[in-house]
Amino acid sequence: MKIVIDAGHGPNTPGKRTPDDSMREFHFNSVTARYARDELLKYEGVEVLFTHADEGSRDVPLKERTDKANAWKAAVLVSIHANAYGSTWNDVQGIETFVYSTRPAAAIKLAEAVQQNLLMGTGRKNRGVKADNLHMLRESNMTSILVECGFMTNYEEADLLKSDIYRRKCAKAIVAGIVETYGLRREADANPKVDGKANVVLNGAPAPDGFIASGATYVPVRFIAEAFGARVTWDGNSKTVFIEKGDS
Repeated sequence: MKIVIDAGHGPNTPGKRTPDDSMREFHFNSVTARYARDELLKYEGVEVLFTHADEGSRDVPLKERTDKANAWKAAVLVSIHANAYGSTWNDVQGIETFVYSTRPAAAIKLAEAVQQNLLMGTGRKNRGVKADNLHMLRESNMTSILVECGFMTNYEEADLLKSDIYRRKCAKAIVAGIVETYGLRREADANPKVDGKANVVLNGAPAPDGFIASGATYVPVRFIAEAFGARVTWDGNSKTVFIEKGDS
């Protein structure tokens, strides 16, 4: 699945900064975009394209961005932003997600999923899913949304937007919304690191064949289930283990 991540604006875009000039919007947008890309690449079949200049060398024009996304034939585009209300400090706050004015059903579905994950992940005020005639949404040929992750003109949210923890939260929430919408599957670790044997004792009985791999402890599921009175069956066709609680 081809996904475009667009960090809105650029390092020198006029006016796109906190009132005290302590943070430029592109700094939030680009770092969050990088975290989102890194998280998305953990899923099967996902490719990610940036339409901005990741190194911040220039402000990429909007037309160049959408032309690049369209030429790549992406399935999804997410444009990441920090919001502002005027140019001075004020109390306006919260998170909102935009779709194009015609409110395409696919974009609405993605926007709602991303918006809900952003709210759960950050605890900020819900400003809802909205429609607007924005270039990145209008001129892109794929399902496109634009997220506003908080207000640079609000003291509290400006501090959050400068925070690496908050940027990671926003990135993870955006990716979670994409994953939910398109049913993406996380790539399995093809070669888990086996760290050695693990001694597991359950109700005084040692578990057979316990081992540690990639930081997790593994024992046969039948040993654990039957110790708690559950019945275990195996379906070889679907390669599924069924565990059913025993009668109380």
